[in-house]
Amino acid sequence: MTAFLTVFAAVFLAELGDKTQIATFLFSAEGERPKSVVFVAASLALVVSSAFAVLLGAAAEKHLSAIPLKLVAGGGFIIIGASMIIGQFRA
Repeated sequence: MTAFLTVFAAVFLAELGDKTQIATFLFSAEGERPKSVVFVAASLALVVSSAFAVLLGAAAEKHLSAIPLKLVAGGGFIIIGASMIIGQFRA
């Protein structure tokens, strides 16, 4: 149960305010689509993309040790964050 809660909390917090949530908000706010369709489509998209991530992670586990993979992921987040900060000041 601890693993479930850890993953849930990490993904939930990571998804708050991200581009996907904003896009879902905008689709829902347009009023042209039924809210249930927006919810189901957005939920299914997250489930499918998460399934791909799990499969890719399982494949990577066989070929990479956990520490370098965490370093690559962490470095990627730092690069993306730095890019966003730099882009904000250039705008």
